[in-house]
This record gives sequence, C-alpha cells and structure tokens, in this order.
Amino acid sequence: MRWPWQRRKAALPPVPQISEQAEQRWMLPRTLIVLLSIIAAIGVLILLNQVAIFVAPIFLGVNLVIAVMPLQQWLLRIGAPKAVAALASVLTVYAFLIALFWSIYWSVQSLVSELPGYSTEFNSMYRDMMGWLESLGISQDEALEQLQSAFSPGAIASAVAALASDAGSVLAFLATLFVVIFFLAWDSMGLPERIKRIATTNPGIVRGVDRFAAGVQRYWVVATVFGLIVSALDLVALSALGVPLALVWAVFAFVTNYIPNVGFVLGVIPPTLMALLANGPINALLTAILFSVINFVMQSLIQPKVAGDAVGVTPATSFLSLLVWAYALGPVGALLALPATLAVKTLLVDPDPRLAWVSKLIASRIDDPGSGRLGTAIGQGVQGRGARST
Repeated sequence: MRWPWQRRKAALPPVPQISEQAEQRWMLPRTLIVLLSIIAAIGVLILLNQVAIFVAPIFLGVNLVIAVMPLQQWLLRIGAPKAVAALASVLTVYAFLIALFWSIYWSVQSLVSELPGYSTEFNSMYRDMMGWLESLGISQDEALEQLQSAFSPGAIASAVAALASDAGSVLAFLATLFVVIFFLAWDSMGLPERIKRIATTNPGIVRGVDRFAAGVQRYWVVATVFGLIVSALDLVALSALGVPLALVWAVFAFVTNYIPNVGFVLGVIPPTLMALLANGPINALLTAILFSVINFVMQSLIQPKVAGDAVGVTPATSFLSLLVWAYALGPVGALLALPATLAVKTLLVDPDPRLAWVSKLIASRIDDPGSGRLGTAIGQGVQGRGARST
C-alpha cells in the first residue's frame, strides 16, 4: 500500500543526476581558489581600514563587555537583579577605561612637568651634540638651519593641525566606545535566553561564539596579569638604577603591555630619557638595556606563548596578527590583534571542515582547537540546550 504522498513522489519526474566528470568540470582550479581567497582577504582588510573609526570601538566594546561577563553572571547567581548586574558590568568597564587613560595622561604630564628642571642638562647635551656634529664636518650654522626648517611656523602649524585632527578622532572614538559598551551591557541582560533559543536551531554557531568568548576572557586575564608582573619588575629595576619617576614609568609599562610584542618599545623611551638627563649616558644605557631585557623577555617571549595558548594560536600567529590588524584597525588593532584573530578562527575557520588544515596550522594545540567553557551566558546557552536534548 502506498500513502498519498508516496504516490505523488513516484509521479514526479526523475531528478537528473550530474556525473562526477561533469561536476569536476565546474570546479575551479585549487590555485585559482587560493588566489581569489587571498585577494578577498586583502580586500576585506582594506575595507576595514577605511571604516576602522567605526569598527574598532565596536569590537573593543564587545571585547570588554565579554571580559566582565563572569562578574555579571556571578551577580545573577547570588540573586542580584538583572539591571543591577548589567549596571555593575558597565561601571566596571568604565572604571577600567578611565584608569587606563588617566595612567597615560599622568605619565605624559609627569614627564612634561619634570623636564623643565633639567634645563642645565639640556644645554650641556646641546653643546656636546654640536661638538659631535662639528667633528663630523657639520657646522653649527648648518645644524641650526636644519632645526629652524624643522621647527618653522609652517611646520609647527601643520603639527598642531595634525594633533587637533587626532584629538578629534580620539574623542569620537571614546564617545562611540562608551555608548557601545552601555548598550551592549544592557542588552546582555537578555543574552542567556537568546542564546538558548539560537542553540536549538544553530548549535554550531553558539559553540563558536562560546569559544570566542572564553578565549577573549582568557586573553584579557593573561594580558592584565603579565602587565602587573612587568610593571613590578620595571619598578624594582628603575628604582635600583635611580631613575626619576620610577613609579610613573612602571605604570606606563603596565599600559603599554596591552600592546603585544612591541609595547615595550613605547615604554622604554621615557625612562631612558629621564635617566639620560638625571644620571648621564651610562645610566641611560643601563636603563634601556635592563628595561628592554625585562619587557622583551616577558612581553615578546613568554607572554605571547601563554596568551597564544590561552587564545589557541601559535606565537608566530600572534605576532603576524599584530601586523595585520594594526593595518586594518589602526593603533587599536594592535591592542585587539589576538581577539580579532580568535574571532576569525572560531567563527569562520573552525566551523568549515575544508579549512581544518588552517586550524591545525595556527592552533597552539593540534588536538584542541580552542574549545572550553567559562561561566558566561554563552556557555550557559549551549549547556541549556544540551540539558534539554538529554
């Protein structure tokens, strides 16, 4: 006996089968696919570079909200209202950002306030430099002419205009970032229920987002812990060498530690300058060497390995990510290099079986592509779905 839908199915004309040879004729050569993929990736990076002023604060806001999500979930577990938990997350992120930017301002202001007290040392350095230039065959008049051209009114006006433009961009960035953080944290109140509903139909997407969230949280924890360690070591070293404002430069080193691999290059300049003015060239050289050794070993050798393992990528991938995302998203891209690479890996690469070789190539552990759970709303969504399915 045939059911009505079976009779209708039998009455349908047969579906023409495409032979394997015909299907292969429509496949593009692998070399062409690789080239097109590279061109598409470059095109996306160029596009991101053009809209970085919008994308960078949004992605940074997403990172910071995800980083404090365990705090929000802990408050919910102890019975706090959702609004209170969301408000606590917002205030925590705002406090972190205010402390970060205040540290930068404090460091620069301390340097500016301290420099006038070394006018005698500046004059001595100037005379020594002029004597050195004359030994090279460059007269004082030629050197002054070059300095005057570099510090002419037109050059100064151009520099001021550039700084004003940068200041406007920074203010726009901060305004966008603070607004994005507020709305993201407020929307996170309904995130667990949304994740549960998405997990019923798209569990793969939820697992990818969960891995991304867990990796982001581990990355920010590792960066903060290493920043504190580097800052403490720098404080001891600079104090031992008698460098003025050692605490200021230790705090500045903590801030620059969030820039992977090359942050210490920015952090070494102010203490070296102060050591040169206060204690002479030998002390400045020792300061630069000791500061660079501490920060290079911790930031460029140990931290990328630990952060890469926490995020799930190799140290080489971590360094290349810095170059790629600094171009695509500007200076903030250097800060978000690893989270951005993690987003691409967990949301685009890992779900596609055809790209499994890419995951194995860049993953810090071949047998573990980066799965893991933290106590986030995202993880709870996946676990809720698994509980219903059992």
